[in-house]
Amino acid sequence: MQDFKSGFVTIIGRPNVGKSTLLNNIIGQKIAIMSDKPQTTRNKITGVYSKEDLQIVFLDTPGIHKPKHKLGEFMVEVAQRSLNEVDGILLLVDCTQEPGKGDDFVLSNLADVTTPVILVLNKIDLLSREELLPMIDFWQKQYDFAHIVPVSALKNNNIDVLIEAIAEHLPTGPKFYPDDMVTDQPERIIVSELIREKILHRTREEIPHSIAVVIEQMEKRTGNMVFISANIYVERDSQKKIIIGKNGTLLKEVGQAARREIEALLGNKVYLDLWIKVKKDWRNHELTLKNLGLLDNN
Repeated sequence: MQDFKSGFVTIIGRPNVGKSTLLNNIIGQKIAIMSDKPQTTRNKITGVYSKEDLQIVFLDTPGIHKPKHKLGEFMVEVAQRSLNEVDGILLLVDCTQEPGKGDDFVLSNLADVTTPVILVLNKIDLLSREELLPMIDFWQKQYDFAHIVPVSALKNNNIDVLIEAIAEHLPTGPKFYPDDMVTDQPERIIVSELIREKILHRTREEIPHSIAVVIEQMEKRTGNMVFISANIYVERDSQKKIIIGKNGTLLKEVGQAARREIEALLGNKVYLDLWIKVKKDWRNHELTLKNLGLLDNN
């Protein structure tokens, strides 16, 4: 397979610019949770794009930002470390937002990087051509990008052009994963993230990122029913009350929405048992972060 190209590509950028949406759209399945809140992704999510002569292994990392707690420090460390582990880097920018200090901070992390960097200007469906051109001109002056590709991750605009730009910089190499494999993430991780996404969608600003979801039990039972027990951790009693909702309505909505997507993922009926527990200030406790699987135990 002398003409076969393959490699690893990381997706970086400020929080909330559409990294997970882009990855899900390219792969064609939902493997990274999507939210309109920043700093949603907490771990690298491997997504695999395969075609006859090409395989791209994507790493979707936490947004690069100035951390305010130990969890934030871990998230930024994951994103920065990925820059030295890949064949290509996608820097995703929300082109509807004016460039600012956050963008300067992300670019500063690329100062000593020799890996080809492709700038992806996302959300072009919200701009006119006249508004987009000055944005392209601005970014051309900020860094020596290998390519600048305007896309709409949500509307699937220009994704094929982006794939071609990535492929141009990948080496000839082996097929790392089977054609039908789209992620190497354990089912438990994906299930926990789907539950967390449903909470984020329903609690808006009341529960920013004070929640973690841990799957305590996941097993097939009689009749191919999958029993899943999950703990939802929050930092304060008031947050617990918000997630439960009046007469338990919000938690019920979360459970129903998550169960539908988990059943589609697993191809089985699911019994989902959700419990809410309070761990005060868990994002600043290293041992708690390790126990919740959010920090490496090495």
